[in-house]
Amino acid sequence: MTAAKEPEPISVANLIRKDTALENGDIRPLERIITGPLLSQVRQELADLRSDIDVGKDNSASSLTRVGIGYYLLGQHAKAIEYLSKVNKSGAARFYYALCLMSLEQFAEADQQFQKAADLGYDPVQCHLLRAGAIRQQGKVDEAEAVLKKIAKEAAGRAEYSYQMGCIWSDRGDTYRAIEYFERAADMDPHHARALFRLASENSNRGNDEDAIRLYEQSLSKPPFYVGSLLNLGLLYEDRENYPAAAFCFRKVLESNPLHHRARLYLRDIEATSDMYYDEESARQQARLEQLLSRPVTDFELSVRSRNCLESMNIRSLGELTRISEQDLLAGKNFGETSLHEIREMMAAHGLMIGQNLRPSASSDYSFLQQALSPAEQAQLSRPISDLNLSVRARKCMSRLGITTLGELVQRTPDELLSSRNFGVTSLNEVRAKLGEIGMKLRND
Repeated sequence: MTAAKEPEPISVANLIRKDTALENGDIRPLERIITGPLLSQVRQELADLRSDIDVGKDNSASSLTRVGIGYYLLGQHAKAIEYLSKVNKSGAARFYYALCLMSLEQFAEADQQFQKAADLGYDPVQCHLLRAGAIRQQGKVDEAEAVLKKIAKEAAGRAEYSYQMGCIWSDRGDTYRAIEYFERAADMDPHHARALFRLASENSNRGNDEDAIRLYEQSLSKPPFYVGSLLNLGLLYEDRENYPAAAFCFRKVLESNPLHHRARLYLRDIEATSDMYYDEESARQQARLEQLLSRPVTDFELSVRSRNCLESMNIRSLGELTRISEQDLLAGKNFGETSLHEIREMMAAHGLMIGQNLRPSASSDYSFLQQALSPAEQAQLSRPISDLNLSVRARKCMSRLGITTLGELVQRTPDELLSSRNFGVTSLNEVRAKLGEIGMKLRND
C-alpha cells in the first residue's frame, strides 16, 4: 500500500513573487498564511521585493501590485499606496489602492479609484458597492443609496450589499433596521470584518461585552486587521483585567502605525501598572474612566448629521461632551432633538451624561481671576493638562484630583498635590519642570 503523499510546504517566495493569484487581486492564499507562523517570512519577502523595486531592479506592474497588496494585508496602507498608485492599467491594483485610500479616510479619491477599477474590469459590482461606501462617507447618503439601487439586482446576494445598506440606515438613525442588515451581511460572510465591527460596537454600546468581544475577535479572524476593532477589543480585554491580551491588541496597532497616539497611550498605561503601588481596584476604575473620556466620538456609531454637528462644534471626545450643556449643543447649527436623543443614548450606554463635568463659573474665584487676564493669558490657562505630556503616574493623579486644564493646575499648591495618593516628590518635580518650560508655576511656589 502506497503511503499518502505529504502536502508540499507553502513557498512564501513563490506565493509573493510568482503566483498570479495575488497579482490578479485574489488575496485568499496570502490571507491563509499571514496570520500563522509564516508571517515573519511574508514580511521579509515583501521587504526583499520592495528593495528590488526601490533600487530599480524590478519595476514591473506585477511586482508593484504584489508588494502593494501585501502591505495592504499587513495594514500598512500608506506604504501600500506608494506602490499601488504607480500601476495604472491593473484593475486589481486600482481596487486595492482605493481600499487603502478608504482606510486613510480619503473618500473622494477612493470613489474615483473604485470607478477606475470597475472600468478596467475588476469585479464591477464589488467596485460599485464600495463606491457607494466612499460616497456615503462624504455625507452624500442619498447619492450612495442611488448607486446601490442601480446595482441591486446583481448585488443583493452579496454580503457587501447588506453591509452598505446597513450603513445607510445607520446614518439615517434607524439603528434596528441597520442591525438587521449587518446581521444579514455577517450571515452571508462570517468574516465580513466591517459588518462584525458594527455589530460588536452595537453590543458594546448596550453593555453586552461578552457578545462584543466574540464579534470583535471574529472580525479579526483574517487580515487586514482594522484598527478600530483592535483598539476596542483591547479596551474590553483591559476592562476584564486580561492585560496581556489587551497589550497584544495595542501592539498590533503600533505594528502598522508606530505613531498611533491612543494605542501608545493605552499600552504605556498597561506597562506602567507593574511599577505603581496603590489601591488596584480604584486605580483600574479611574483608568477605565480616563480611557473612556478620551475616546473620540468617531469610535461610536452616530448618524452623519450628528457626527457633522459635533465636528463643526469641535467636539472630538466623550470627555468634551461631559463638559458642554445640552442647551449649548442645541444651539449648534443643524443640531436638533433627534441628534440630542441619539447622543444621550450613546453616553448613557457608557454610564455618562452630557454636561456631567460642567463646573460652575460665574461664582468661582478662578473665573473671577480669569476675567482680569488678557485673551492670550486666558487661552494659556485653558489649555488641557495633556499638553504637558506628563508621565502615566502624574497623569492619573491629575485625573483623580479633577484637574483638566493648566489653569486648574496652577491654582493648586505643592502640598495639595502631594496629598494625592501616589503623587510623590518625583511627580511634583516633574510637574514643576513642565510648567517651568512654559513660564508657569504652582501656587505658592
